[in-house]
Amino acid sequence: MNDKTTKKEKDPMGRAIFDYHTTGKAAKLRVLSSMFYEDEIPVHTLFRKFEEMPIQEKQAIELCRGRVLDAGAGSGCHSALLMERGLEVVAIDISELSVEVMRERGIDARVINFFDERFTEKFDTILLAMNGIGIVGKVERLGEFFRAAKRLLAPGGQILLDSSDIKYVFMDDDGSMEIDLAAGYYGEVDYKMRYKNIAGEPFDWLYIDFETLAMYAEEHGFHCEKCIDGEHYDYLACITESNPDV
Repeated sequence: MNDKTTKKEKDPMGRAIFDYHTTGKAAKLRVLSSMFYEDEIPVHTLFRKFEEMPIQEKQAIELCRGRVLDAGAGSGCHSALLMERGLEVVAIDISELSVEVMRERGIDARVINFFDERFTEKFDTILLAMNGIGIVGKVERLGEFFRAAKRLLAPGGQILLDSSDIKYVFMDDDGSMEIDLAAGYYGEVDYKMRYKNIAGEPFDWLYIDFETLAMYAEEHGFHCEKCIDGEHYDYLACITESNPDV
């Protein structure tokens, strides 16, 4: 059972979210990986409004129905929008600081790991926005993800998630690709984050192409449908159980 959560002293993103929420500004949230050059997450984007969201996130908000689980909710920007639309929302995150911020924003937020088997509530929609499927980390853990989804989905429920096919990272100018197949699935990325003097623990993050996602979904009793393509190799998918319990 994976029930890991993130304590305040080891939580760069949570601290950045907390600072921005309380002061209206934040320092640089740095993202490091062995695969890419150092990057930065503009913290204000974690508090974006509906009109600032990419097309696949807007579509996901529109498609949410019933009781919604916002998994990996961060600052709660999606939860807040859904609540404005009259939906019942439970937001979960492994970050204590992020949950503290969401609670101050009036959101029913809890420090819970999506994979924690003790979490057994039922939801009509599970929302994993901002490449939320990344929490799986490795393709080999997709089975664990779908088992957790079956535990949490109400009959007739749906999973809405967006992700990206990062094959473009490996493309040459002529369109050919250089991928080391022996190194595992190309969408598995290792990350670390830093904020001020806080260094986070390394973690695995998954970007998955739609065809691979659909294949694994089918293997575990789900049907996967692409709702919309984004602007750069990204997409929104809706996943439902093929033979849900009634």
